[in-house]
Amino acid sequence: MKPTILIVDDEPDVVDLLEFNLRGAGFEVATAETGSQALKKARESIPDLILLDLMLPEIDGLEVCKLLRRDPQTSDVPIIMLTAKASEIDRVLGLELGADDYVTKPFSPRELILRVKGLLRRRAGPDDPTELFRVGKLVIDLPKHSVSISGREIDLTATEFKLLALLVQRRGRVQSREKLLQDVWEYDAAIDTRTVDTHMRRLREKLGTEAGLLETVRGVGYRFGER
Repeated sequence: MKPTILIVDDEPDVVDLLEFNLRGAGFEVATAETGSQALKKARESIPDLILLDLMLPEIDGLEVCKLLRRDPQTSDVPIIMLTAKASEIDRVLGLELGADDYVTKPFSPRELILRVKGLLRRRAGPDDPTELFRVGKLVIDLPKHSVSISGREIDLTATEFKLLALLVQRRGRVQSREKLLQDVWEYDAAIDTRTVDTHMRRLREKLGTEAGLLETVRGVGYRFGER
């Protein structure tokens, strides 16, 4: 079955461009023009990924993202923000509310397709996951794609899970922001490394008492600490 991508945008030209390229890349496509339509369609059909514009009628994209992340049915659906706002604060806010990635308009359809495919691969998890990591109260189960603390499961997005899994698999070794962008986000070109910092901050918030395992190495990057 082909993965379904929900496009949420009120600009017909953008929707047409996205739909043409996504169908050409082998995806099924659904569309919504408003924030309320997006919430309704996402909850009814549970798409494999959502392309979500920031500026929408009725309910803006940031609020839609927040509501989708709060809903257990849609909390783990990957979200790529589409925004004409290029300022750092808008990008960071979108990531903090739960978006997995962002693309600034105007965008390259080819690059967007690559990001969609990369994010879907991250959601699917590794091809041959065989390891279970236990560190203190934290348990990371790669085969089940789950994380728990003291037996309580922690709800992570696909990107957050891959980031945590990669760090624990390279336990004790410092990973630069650039290396994480390449290995987690699959970006070859240098982009704003605040993407990594924002996801690390959200990941630490979700890990709560075990957040100290994610260590910042000043001026370099991050590592999963030893205990």
